[in-house]
Amino acid sequence: MQNYEVEVKALLGNAKRADEIRRAMKKADASCALKSKNKQLNHYFEGGVLKALAKEIAPHLSKQGRTKLDDLTTRAKSFSVRTRNKDGDIYLVVKVSVDDTTSENGVARMEFEEKVPLTLEKLDELVLSSGFSYQAKWSREREEYVCHGVNVTLDKNAGYGWLAEFERIVDHQSLLEKARCDIRELMQALEVEELPQERLERMFAFYNAHWPEYYGTEKIFVVE
Repeated sequence: MQNYEVEVKALLGNAKRADEIRRAMKKADASCALKSKNKQLNHYFEGGVLKALAKEIAPHLSKQGRTKLDDLTTRAKSFSVRTRNKDGDIYLVVKVSVDDTTSENGVARMEFEEKVPLTLEKLDELVLSSGFSYQAKWSREREEYVCHGVNVTLDKNAGYGWLAEFERIVDHQSLLEKARCDIRELMQALEVEELPQERLERMFAFYNAHWPEYYGTEKIFVVE
């Protein structure tokens, strides 16, 4: 069964604002607490053929993972491929757009994510050998919370600074609108403003053009 991800981003900018959101979540939901904290490297790719990647990576996936990825290849019109090192665990991530936004930064997407028994370098080699090329490399520190049933992450991203992501995962497309409403209701309660897709796309394009200056650093840029 495929899952659908609804995700809305908010640009926080600095650590003080991130701390305000932590307090606001606790006030809104007394059960809200830090669930996990990790460091990540995320490598984004472009070009390539998803079916070729699915064939190349198949020996390293579970049976369920192979089936799910094969299914995505038949649905994908816009897709994003990335590899991830999450505190030493390595993942292949594929996101497919199911609305009018992009697969890289869209509000509603189908998502594939599976841990693989490879190093990040070896997984990257498989992706590159499937016809893809590097788009950019990203680094971040992530805190994960659950507030009123919504997954909330506070990310300290190289380039972007502090960013909040509000996410709900559902198992049927008919539930997407309800998930969107729940997320935006929580954001309103926390007094967090959604980052417009147009500005997010400008930020994404700027980072992709300059990522070697920011990857693995504390440097931040501002794109209006």
